[in-house]
Amino acid sequence: MSELAFIGLGTMGRGIVRNLLRAGHAVTGWNRTQRPLPAELDRVDVAKSIADAIRGKSVVWVCVTGPDAQRPVFDDAVLRDLGADVLVIDSTTTDPELSRRLARAVAERGSFYLDAPVFGSKAEAWDGRLDFVCGGTEATFTRAEPLLRHAAATVHHIGGSGAGATMKLIGNLLVVAQLASLGEALALARRAGLDAEALVRVLDVTDFSSGLIRGVSRASLRGDFAPSFYLRHMLKDARLIDDLARRLGVPLPATAGIGPLYQAAVNQGLGDLNASGVHKLLFTMSGLDAA
Repeated sequence: MSELAFIGLGTMGRGIVRNLLRAGHAVTGWNRTQRPLPAELDRVDVAKSIADAIRGKSVVWVCVTGPDAQRPVFDDAVLRDLGADVLVIDSTTTDPELSRRLARAVAERGSFYLDAPVFGSKAEAWDGRLDFVCGGTEATFTRAEPLLRHAAATVHHIGGSGAGATMKLIGNLLVVAQLASLGEALALARRAGLDAEALVRVLDVTDFSSGLIRGVSRASLRGDFAPSFYLRHMLKDARLIDDLARRLGVPLPATAGIGPLYQAAVNQGLGDLNASGVHKLLFTMSGLDAA
């Protein structure tokens, strides 16, 4: 079994670490904000610095909130202290160009970088049911795959460096589009006076529905916006999607208003709700209460 450094013990990182521990790996962790860990993570050796966490480790796994957290973690710490022949797995949702830059910088130090963001949220991370989408060389992916499997429902090698980060943003484009359209549909149904139970029974069986629609519709209709994935993080992802599309010259006319919608929700103090908290804003805009 491996001795790993895990950088980022937030919602997703804790779930991944739980499954690494269950598989018998030893984990030294570091988190920017010091907070108590769940009892199942009491075997994690929490380091005082990133340098202490990664020293002597053959695997460094990073899972932070986005580019703004990722840059200082790498530029001020990981890249400065990284040894040779270290596998760096990065599960941050980020800009693919930044992933490629980090891959080059890690390679210059004689080590190996895999961008490996995930689909799934709090429950999937905790239960080891994440879907990993990976970018890097075939040899790096092959080296990382057994570790990823401990926390995964599925693992996919998409292509070279940055391909995993790109796939993550493409998937999240579909997520933000579904959440926004679902919120509008639920607001319309409520204003029309449709029975909530009848509505969700139809959404359970129609071919235009999805797992996201089926699960989130019930929660939003009962006013449950407890966070599995923070709304403020979805705003960050919407901005990354827009930046990628702009760079590639791809118009996104159907989803152009989603970023501003999430910004408005954050401005209304909803950023710490679940990403579906945007429905709360849409309900209010439609003259409805939260549920």
